[in-house]
Amino acid sequence: MVMLGEFYQMTMGDTHKTLQEAGIAACILLFIWAYRYFSAKSSLLLVVLVALLSLLAIMTQSIFQKNHKDFLKTGFIYAGLVYIALPLALSNAVVFRGGEYSGLLMVAFFCIIWASDVGAYCLGMLLGQKIWPAKLCPSISPNKSWAGYLGGLLTALLAGAILHWTGLLGFPMHHCLIVAALMHVTGVFGDLFESLWKRATGVKDSGNIMPGHGGLLDRFDSALFAIPTGALYLLLFKLI
Repeated sequence: MVMLGEFYQMTMGDTHKTLQEAGIAACILLFIWAYRYFSAKSSLLLVVLVALLSLLAIMTQSIFQKNHKDFLKTGFIYAGLVYIALPLALSNAVVFRGGEYSGLLMVAFFCIIWASDVGAYCLGMLLGQKIWPAKLCPSISPNKSWAGYLGGLLTALLAGAILHWTGLLGFPMHHCLIVAALMHVTGVFGDLFESLWKRATGVKDSGNIMPGHGGLLDRFDSALFAIPTGALYLLLFKLI
């Protein structure tokens, strides 16, 4: 709810507040029904129907808005649902196995994401200033360097190996390393994607819920891309 609210405020400001609230309500419904499906309390058909009906309700509501001057801005309602609500709803697939809850895999995923962030910051500060100053994507995020990118990859791989040795990631070593590498790469994309939104809308932070650190979207931008990637890989190889 908070992240979606930050995204809507960043992209739409105070326009179409009713539709923004409807988008957040749809996000809540989607998460609840995804939870019910992955915890074996509901069918996939009902989840799809709830999602479709929520979208139709928002579209119908937009017709009855008093002011249609900024109608194109309502596209951000659907963008936020795909960008934020859908990955968070699908995170239920990470914590349920046959209807039984276990948060260990989600903890392992966050360990990989945090290790990637720490490695990128440390090696970027160490080498990215003078020794290897080549920038990763200067037009979007001028502070990100290739040195930091590779540093994050190394620490993500190290985290994947440690998680395998400790049993927190109970898969063969090569799968743990591939998952760690994929989550690092897509996590960087998630960070850059959010930076692109902020640059396009002219804001420094997505919010101010955490002084000095911005909003929740600033903290979880990597996770929105990395966690679905890790889950999809494990699902494709029938490891979860």
